[in-house]
Amino acid sequence: MDVRRILVAVAVVVVSAAVPAVAEASGLSWRPCATRQEPTAECAAVDVPIDRARPELGSARLALTRLPARDPAHRIGSLLVNPGGPGGSGVGFVQFGGLASPDLARLRQRFDVVGFDPRGDWFSTPRVTCDPGTLFDPALDRFPASRPSFDALVAHNRKAAEDCLARTGPLLANVDTQSAAEDIETIRAALGESKISWLGLSYGTELGAVYASKHPGRVRTMVLDGAVDHARPLRQAILEEAAATEDALVRFADWCRDATGCALRGQDVLRVYDDVVARAARGAIWSSDLGRKATADEISAGVYNHLYLRDEWPALGTALAAAGGEFPDARALTERNQFLSPIYGAYRAIGCHDFPSPFTGPSDMGALAGLVRAVAPHSWRYSEYWDFTSGCTGWPIPPKNPPHPHPVHGAAPILVVGGAHDPATPLSWARGLAASIDGSALLTRADDGHTGLFNSACARAAEVNYLVSGVTPGHGHICR
Repeated sequence: MDVRRILVAVAVVVVSAAVPAVAEASGLSWRPCATRQEPTAECAAVDVPIDRARPELGSARLALTRLPARDPAHRIGSLLVNPGGPGGSGVGFVQFGGLASPDLARLRQRFDVVGFDPRGDWFSTPRVTCDPGTLFDPALDRFPASRPSFDALVAHNRKAAEDCLARTGPLLANVDTQSAAEDIETIRAALGESKISWLGLSYGTELGAVYASKHPGRVRTMVLDGAVDHARPLRQAILEEAAATEDALVRFADWCRDATGCALRGQDVLRVYDDVVARAARGAIWSSDLGRKATADEISAGVYNHLYLRDEWPALGTALAAAGGEFPDARALTERNQFLSPIYGAYRAIGCHDFPSPFTGPSDMGALAGLVRAVAPHSWRYSEYWDFTSGCTGWPIPPKNPPHPHPVHGAAPILVVGGAHDPATPLSWARGLAASIDGSALLTRADDGHTGLFNSACARAAEVNYLVSGVTPGHGHICR
């Protein structure tokens, strides 16, 4: 649920950043950690308990990056940013230009912008660590139709979790969003702010909403963009997201068929997509990125990740054309997958806390898989909620934050943003989340892509105006 096109670029450079300074007892000790994109960046760190109910387990250290307000005389306060995930790096996002758009200049003027790496992620330590080869097996059947294949999935996931636990330690059982939300309160106190403003994208909407439900009086303003409704039953959420992914793929195909900027112009784009996926399922699509043949799941995931940004549709057409050509190479698709990324372990661990598998056996899983195919006849092989729940089937670590309502009472007005054609977070989720927050406002995008911040100038303007003024857009505001 993260804005992966932005975060992949961040991931390339964030590994070279310096380790932040340590928090002092009376606050935070900031030191320069300039990057080419953000020469004023400062870094620090804060310690939090691994398990607040069991202090004997020790502490984790959260990495922070701050961009001081450019207009200190008119500084409003601190704006905390979470770019999504689970597992996205707020440090990398802020430090390497995630908010560099001119449309967001007022945020840089009026706020100290603070990014942080949640517990278990990136520069926060200890980090969720897993063996990539154990965590992801490209040959594994994620749609098992028999007892033996279902048992193989369960055994694989159990082995992967045990490997992650051995490498990570007790933090693995405590990377849920409830624990991470309490970490935000620790950060707020360390910053010395009586209230914070919040900009949460995708998974950052769940994290922000949980924080607001726990500490409503500490919220000055809060944008929840690309909204996740954690109260939704998992089976319902799986189908809704699969249908949203299909809708986005069909809209891309309709555009590509007639667009001069698409490499597949004039062709039946959905047929091309289906053919590439089918050939991958037969082991006939090479990926020079992987150094082996790409699987159908990897092809589908690569297409899905290109749908996040409307501006990447031309690149998706080119990537599909290359994968389906006379000498196929799926590199442009598979290099965008998260399966082998350094944060896939955190993504899986947090996901299994927050979106544990609802499946009881092969018949149960097969029945829902059939419904997924019905609502997503082309894109069914990959959607994030199926990735979560199939990957968590057999995961032995008890979930600490399974889906349930997180109503918000007593907070300042909160802005929820949803897209009518968002491939990752359906508009129905934004409506559900907004309904659970007293006094919230819902901004609806009629355009494409995941999150308004990265796909809609109208949404960016509305979010900036609200974060600065504290006044939400009018009821039922729509960005067309």
